[in-house]
Amino acid sequence: MKRILFPGLVWAMAAVAGAEEVFPREGWTEAPNPLASEFAEKGGLLVAYMGPYPKSFNYYLDQNVMSAELFGQFYETLLAQHPVTLEMEPLLAARCVLGDDRRTFTFQMNPLAKWSDGMPVTAEDVRWTFAAVMDPKNLTGPHKIGLERFDPPEVIDESTIRFVAKAEHWENLLTLAGLQVLPKRAFEGKDFNLQHFEFPVVSGPYRLGEIKEGLQVSLERRPDWWAADLPRFRKVANFGELRFRFFEERDNAFEAFKKGEIDLFPVYTAHVWANQTGGERFERRWIVKQEIENQKPVGFQGIALNLRRPPLDDPRVRRALAHLYHREKMNETLMFNAYFLHRSYFEDLYDAAHPCGNERIAFDPAQARTLLAEAGWAADPATGLLAKDGRPLRLRYLSRGGTDDKFTAIFQEDLKDAGIELVVDKKDWAAWTKDMDAYHFDLTWAAWSAGIFKNPESMWASKEADRPAGQNIAGYQNAEVDALIDEQRTELDVRKRHDLVRRIDAILAREVPYVLLWNKRGTRLLWWNKFGMPDAPLGKYGDERAAHAYWWADPDAAADLAQARKTGRALPARPARSVYADPAP
Repeated sequence: MKRILFPGLVWAMAAVAGAEEVFPREGWTEAPNPLASEFAEKGGLLVAYMGPYPKSFNYYLDQNVMSAELFGQFYETLLAQHPVTLEMEPLLAARCVLGDDRRTFTFQMNPLAKWSDGMPVTAEDVRWTFAAVMDPKNLTGPHKIGLERFDPPEVIDESTIRFVAKAEHWENLLTLAGLQVLPKRAFEGKDFNLQHFEFPVVSGPYRLGEIKEGLQVSLERRPDWWAADLPRFRKVANFGELRFRFFEERDNAFEAFKKGEIDLFPVYTAHVWANQTGGERFERRWIVKQEIENQKPVGFQGIALNLRRPPLDDPRVRRALAHLYHREKMNETLMFNAYFLHRSYFEDLYDAAHPCGNERIAFDPAQARTLLAEAGWAADPATGLLAKDGRPLRLRYLSRGGTDDKFTAIFQEDLKDAGIELVVDKKDWAAWTKDMDAYHFDLTWAAWSAGIFKNPESMWASKEADRPAGQNIAGYQNAEVDALIDEQRTELDVRKRHDLVRRIDAILAREVPYVLLWNKRGTRLLWWNKFGMPDAPLGKYGDERAAHAYWWADPDAAADLAQARKTGRALPARPARSVYADPAP
């Protein structure tokens, strides 16, 4: 397993020196993006699948990967990160000076940075964005967590803004550097909670084009993007138009892909990869099928259990449910043994030097019954269900339907055999999101991506358990975990910080806030054979969304594909596997 440990030391350890530090480092110069191809061309169209239609394209209001991708094309951050070393680079801010108290961050705005209406990005825009996110009436949920560590910033002049942290935290610089800045004059005086789909003034490489509500959205590359001629960005953001198609069901999206209505399709289900990627289009290589490996952080997925109310507030019941989820059978019979089974919430923190000691909870109905009996649940002869204090053991599973149906059906039967009734409440995306925001569920399927730097606070801190629309969807609260979270806040050595996170992980594994499922480290990707791409198609840390930035439309390849489909000719083979590797020292 590849671990990502040391890049954070580039900044975190610098702060220990006790003197002013400047980010980016002194002597930094513009250079081409090392992951982009010199052969990339501008123009053309990429049509990509984007999941169900989100409730908002405003990532501050809707924290999901779809909104994050769209919003990230419109609004930029104060600083960027080098795509390989992860060192800080200028973006909307030209630099940040860290005071010798390690709590004062002074940003100097980049004189090149302009909004799409030609006006400069100012310190006042930054201040207003901070205030909007932190306004209690705005539904900005998890985005408040990092910014709560700061006092309201002080605008020194039009191009200078100063933040002072209330306390030291290893993530303070990352939090501020990653603030997506909004134009004050475009949002001021409006109800921020209603700013879902209109973004007339942007700073990023794309602007909003045509929206077909519920179906698709187009993003148009801006010819006047302020950063377009900087060496770092000349060979990225290549497509003239990014068109995202939305589907409630992945199966319908896959059918649209095979018809050529979608250009790029990530495959998340093993049976599709194994059984539905054959036939003329694949055999003649009109569609390319590749599993791409890089150093993408590994997240986790599982059945989230709502600990806020009985019976899931009892860890014995939660562990019993984990023993009744037959992951081994599902992986073998439904997924071709294509996945590893989780036993950690932070899988990429373990390797040969740091082996994972967490128990991998196996399917064990007998042990589940023992745990349930210890928790006071006994069979009710009248119903056949387990009951306690006159209450049957009945659980509500909040489902979005689709790919989890067949897994849920197996789980439902195994629960029934143990005397537990699982009521499946199937909702569309919008209704599911509404229930989740209010934590109105017993169980639900949740998949979480991971960051390179691990901060367990938003998902596991007790104070986040009741934040509306937060990330601690299980409602998990544990004083020992809180103490470890507090300790890691001020630990600047990333190796020691990850030791603390591994201790948190061990507690979580014992307490079972999720029934952990399975995962895969590579990205399984299908695309129509008409694009150019760099040697590392998804960069060093990226997933399928990296294609939006690094790939380009290749007119010659598109013509070859059209001719091959017309004549029935096969196209030349692509390399069988594309893997990112660090360059030799």
